[in-house]
Formats: sequence, structure tokens, C-alpha cells
Amino acid sequence: MTHAVHPVRPWRALVPLIAGAYFLVPLLASALFTLDVPGQGFTLSSYTRIFAAEGFTTSLLLSLGLALATVALALLLTVPAAVAVRLSGDGRLRAVLEVVTTLPLVVPPVALAAGIGTVLKWGPDHLSRTPLYQTFVAVQNPRFPFVLVLAYAVMALPFVYRALDAGLRAVDVRTLVEAARDLGASWPRALLGVVLPNLRTALLNASFLGLALVLGEFTVAQLLGFQPFAVWIVQASGSNAQLSVAVSLLGLLLTWVLLLALTGLARKRRTHRRTKKEVGS
Repeated sequence: MTHAVHPVRPWRALVPLIAGAYFLVPLLASALFTLDVPGQGFTLSSYTRIFAAEGFTTSLLLSLGLALATVALALLLTVPAAVAVRLSGDGRLRAVLEVVTTLPLVVPPVALAAGIGTVLKWGPDHLSRTPLYQTFVAVQNPRFPFVLVLAYAVMALPFVYRALDAGLRAVDVRTLVEAARDLGASWPRALLGVVLPNLRTALLNASFLGLALVLGEFTVAQLLGFQPFAVWIVQASGSNAQLSVAVSLLGLLLTWVLLLALTGLARKRRTHRRTKKEVGS
């Protein structure tokens, strides 16, 4: 019995080439813009001046701190809700949760920032004689504006929930929890010691999506008057365009490195678990 040989269609190789050019050409043009300085020729001065630029270190550390706090808050909100809905088996609750976590995609960041700004202005005027006044002041501390964490956690919900839901679909959560409960584990123990270890990849994916969102978010922070990394890049472009483009490329490279690190960590964990199963069998 002979098998028909299908000819290789040229367009199959053309599609990834076009897609690669779509992403790489702008990056190469940006890199060329930062390296070719008028009057100096090709130089790395745009990159060597990054770490000495005023506000670079402060804004980057602020964005990283906001990103970590946002990821922690978003996971704290979504993981128990997603697991509870999965355990209940109620399709209506799952539909409600999906709608709630999708709403941030419907609300534009400008509208979200306008609403938050209105509340922040209203609070001190009406709560100046109550203990809540200090809360309004604390969440707007420029050194670490927690109000941005609240806003970013809401904006990250659609991405974090989708990543967790994909992980939960691949795990029989109900069987794992029932087995842990039958062995005497409490509900927190079953969640932390049994369910979460099986969601490492989903948790890493959700964390990366939240991290990428915070590092690149500009609108909300700018409208509320704070200066994380993305806002600093735009403000720096007014005085030195090449420096701002160099910083943008550095930020993109940092995001890629984090993605590769998380992917490698997840792959290493899967390989380690597979090896343990083979040894055990």
C-alpha cells in the first residue's frame, strides 16, 4: 500500500516569515535609531546612559513592586473563586464568574482612571473627620501608590482568570480535594498542599500576564498623576527620544527574559515530576 506524498506548499513557509517580519522589522528599526546617533555614528551611548538617567531606577523599582503586589492580589482574588466554582460544578456560577472577570475588558482604562480619580477627590472632602481619611491618603502615597495596585488587579482579572481556568480544566480538582479530605486534610491544607502544586504552570502563566500588564501600563498611572516605568519612558522621550526608545527596548527584553525564565521553570518542574513518576514506577 502506497501513501500519497503531499507537496510542500510554499505559503506555509511564507506565513511565519511575514509574521516574523511584522514583529522584527519595527524592533530592528528602533534598535538602529538608538545606535545611529547623528554626528557620532554608531554608538552605544543611548544604552550606557540608561542606568544613570534621572528617575530610571526609581520608576523601574516602583513598577516591579506594583507588579508583584498586583499579581499577589489578583491571584488571591481569582484562585479561591475559580477553585470554588470548579468544585461546585454549577455552570451558572461559572458563567457569572466569567462575566465578572471579563468586565474590565469592556471598561476603557480612561474611564476606569476617571472613576478612581473622582472617588479619590470625593473622599477627602467628605471623610476628612473620619478614620477613613488616612486610608485615602495612604493609598495615594507616591512612593508606593496602592491605588494603582487596586486598579491593575482589576485590569488583570481577565488574563489571570483565563490562565487559571485553563489550568483547572486539565486537573480533576474535585477528586484531588476529596482524596485530601478523606485523608484528614483541612480545606486550606487541601487547597495549598494539593491543588496549588498541580496548578504551577497556570499560576506562572497568570503571574507573567499580570507582570507584563503592569510594566507596560501607562494610561491609568498618567491620569492619576503617578510615575511608574511606562510613564517615565514617555516623559523621558520629550528630552531624549533615543534614550526613551532604548529604555523601551530594554523593557521589552526584560519582559521576554521573564517569559523565558517562567517557561523554563515550568518545563523543568514538569520534567522533574515525570522523572519522579518513572523512578517510582
